[in-house]
Amino acid sequence: MTPIAVTVLTGFLGAGKTTLLRQMLHQQHDYKIAVIENEFGEVAIDSQLIGDRATRITTLTNGCICCSRSNELEDALLDLLDGLDGGDVQFDRLVIECTGMADPGPILQAFFAHEIICERYLLDGVITLVDAVHAQQQLDQFPLAQSQIGYADRILLTKTDVAGDSSELIARLQRINARAPVYPVVNGDIDLALLFDTRGFMLEENVVVSKPVFRRIVNRQENTISSIVVELDYPVALQAVSGVMEGLLSGFADSLLRYKGMLWIEDQPCRLLFQGVQRLYSADWDRTWEPDETPVSQLVFIGVALPEAEIRQAFDGLRPV
Repeated sequence: MTPIAVTVLTGFLGAGKTTLLRQMLHQQHDYKIAVIENEFGEVAIDSQLIGDRATRITTLTNGCICCSRSNELEDALLDLLDGLDGGDVQFDRLVIECTGMADPGPILQAFFAHEIICERYLLDGVITLVDAVHAQQQLDQFPLAQSQIGYADRILLTKTDVAGDSSELIARLQRINARAPVYPVVNGDIDLALLFDTRGFMLEENVVVSKPVFRRIVNRQENTISSIVVELDYPVALQAVSGVMEGLLSGFADSLLRYKGMLWIEDQPCRLLFQGVQRLYSADWDRTWEPDETPVSQLVFIGVALPEAEIRQAFDGLRPV
């Protein structure tokens, strides 16, 4: 049974998530999309705005989706599966639209922690929308706005038609998240091929973006959240690198948003791939190193006030004597 691909839409208040979702549903495509929305308040306004093109819309209110103590999201996911298995509803993709004040972390962890959800759903990627007009102020004032960018597999820069030059903002976004390419979008108009099948949560070799859409570095703003790229040109012992990772998670799991890596393990012909969200992670052996390929380990960590020197020192300690 093919798992149902899940796309999570996040972004600060007013970034344009509902506009994008409406465009997703009304574009010409063959997808059967179910939607879970998260709204504050007792009246589900967004479901009225996006129309009736979704196979089913489930609305969660009062921000419960971002509360790790709530089972409301898990219940909604399981209810959709019951409807699918019973023939009451047909869908092959799920889009979760978070409220502008939601922390994506607990939402993503639901797809790592629940046995049935892990089996029947597959996280495809996190799409974070950023308001080009107001983002600098939001990033300065609200750590949550930076957090939402840190989780992203794709960053959509909205309102670029009225924002003027966004090069300074783009550079800041790329310092926060080295993995995610940045795409400008006006009124939610973007090719779905850029948003779907991102493989953001698949164990694969594309650890960092080799050619970001934008790469201009100008004046630096202070970011609470940032990304660290670690590259090792020597093989590491599996047990030793496991110890380093366990030590990092023990000390900084609450600060880590997402992390992903490809490792060159000594005495092993295959590459080891891993990824995680906060305390939950997975790893698996990948293909063998090609004869003409130079082995290398490459790791990306995105988090809150990460101790870069300590992280680099821990991995440098794995260097063979």
